[in-house]
Amino acid sequence: MSNRPQQANASKLYHISRADLPLHCPMPNMAVWDSHPRVYLPMGQDGRARCPYCGAVYELKE
Repeated sequence: MSNRPQQANASKLYHISRADLPLHCPMPNMAVWDSHPRVYLPMGQDGRARCPYCGAVYELKE
């Protein structure tokens, strides 16, 4: 297993847990040198959030 950071914005759907809250994009395990500025995302009633910069969708899995 590699310790390298995950490429930022490589996927359009990310499954997250409560441990990842408060949610921001890009996430801490992502390389940020080629990404957009960090933005905090509010979770919707449906357990989903969408990044306004890259369009990535984050879905809360329990």
